[in-house]
Amino acid sequence: MNTASLLSPILNFLHCETPDSWIAIARRSENLPLLLTDHLVCELKAAQTGMWLIRRYVADKQSGEALLALLKPYEAFVHEEQQVPEVLFQQSTLTKKILPKNDTAYGADLLEKMVLLIKEELHHFSQVLEIMRIRQIPYKKITASRYAKGMIREVRTHDPATLIDKLICGAYIEARSCERFAKLAPFLDDELNRFYVSLLRSEARHYQDYLTLAQQVAGGDISERVDYFGRIEAQLIQSPDTEFRFHSGVPTC
Repeated sequence: MNTASLLSPILNFLHCETPDSWIAIARRSENLPLLLTDHLVCELKAAQTGMWLIRRYVADKQSGEALLALLKPYEAFVHEEQQVPEVLFQQSTLTKKILPKNDTAYGADLLEKMVLLIKEELHHFSQVLEIMRIRQIPYKKITASRYAKGMIREVRTHDPATLIDKLICGAYIEARSCERFAKLAPFLDDELNRFYVSLLRSEARHYQDYLTLAQQVAGGDISERVDYFGRIEAQLIQSPDTEFRFHSGVPTC
């Protein structure tokens, strides 16, 4: 994998790079359980975002129920701290074909891209959970970071603007994840280094997919909204943050 060429468009897209002070905290061995736990939760949240987009804008009711059933064991584990069911280590499959409820111009593309995203994010979830299990890191519920909320609160409240903004937010979250995987990997042990580098390609594609979909839905220039959310995202990354999380800002501790 040519990491430099893969990261180049992402670094151009983001308005800032991860501060060195975040890397200094993230690379500490005592913070690894928290880092992996939040990474695990982020993978589920990414899958939930894809599911929400499909159910809200594309899928019929029965297909939406099938997606809910797919995520149910993952959500039960994360939110209710249930024992780890073996299904979380199996490849995620949809037992029913997802059918569109309308024939919007972007519907088929959104459906295809988000179904793939959901499957990949749930696979990454299982990989992180396996790493935690091997290292005897127990899962414990943690509070969510301010990062995604900080962007989502700026989303417009009428469609198609809501959908466009949510897709742009998704692009920034995926791009930041990719940038942080790449920046943090050299400071981790060999296993985690290889794992984080292996995630770069899919995260980079997810960012591009979100951005492409936002452009399709808008049917025109979205550069102003992209720049708007880019500035918000950079402010969240560069401003002081009292809690360390995978997408947190400059550590104050």
